[in-house]
Amino acid sequence: MPELVDIGCNLAHESFDSDRDRVVADAVASGVRQIMVTGTSLTASVKALELSAAFPGRLFATAGIHPHHASELDSHSISVLKGLLDNPVVVAVGECGLDYFRNFAPRDAQLAAFEAQLELAADLKRPVFLHERDAHEDSIKLLRRHRQRLVGGVAHCFTGDRKQLEAYLDLDLHIGITGWICDERRGGPLRAAVAGLPLDRLLLETDAPYLLPRDLEPRPKDRRNEPRFLPHIAAKVAAIMGLPLDEVAGAATLNSRRLFSLP
Repeated sequence: MPELVDIGCNLAHESFDSDRDRVVADAVASGVRQIMVTGTSLTASVKALELSAAFPGRLFATAGIHPHHASELDSHSISVLKGLLDNPVVVAVGECGLDYFRNFAPRDAQLAAFEAQLELAADLKRPVFLHERDAHEDSIKLLRRHRQRLVGGVAHCFTGDRKQLEAYLDLDLHIGITGWICDERRGGPLRAAVAGLPLDRLLLETDAPYLLPRDLEPRPKDRRNEPRFLPHIAAKVAAIMGLPLDEVAGAATLNSRRLFSLP
């Protein structure tokens, strides 16, 4: 299998505090050569940068404010994010977007924070790392407004249907596929959509420690997802697309490195 890139891993999560070095080493041994550490708040974004600096060439970071933390975004936050994005290991703005499922922040705060980060990404010419849950129409509306100035982006952890997929593709965005595609209960619409996903739009991610593939055998007793399971997701995607695994894996890796300017 070609080298893989995990474009979305919450490696700063406390569940990795006791064995983070081992997790990275196991990922590399499984063929996952590069990992993007997701920033979801100012604190998490700073830690993502610190982790990436400790594994040069192996880890990279995103910096952003997740919609759950949208109420925390202010001019100071934007200034801090700009400072983080000055570092070359921080390769995208986000995780940013809208989440109307949890609504941990008021919707007006989410919309304002999302738009501010889209503007930041456009100004700094960085791709956006997008979150959306139960807010597809509002997300697409804002993305359409800003797309001309954006250099690109990815619908992180996409779990939607064909119609939603096409809306992102129409905006020339990439699609991040996780272990959700392995879920026999909820993943049907996603599998149907991925069957027609153009290879040049595909990215792969684990969203670890979340979204452990349900069909993984043997399953870890602690049910924690890790980057080393990305080849399992790649194999599932290849089977659904009806394409050789090495072709799918190679395309996803090339797409990742191009979008995020990875070495």
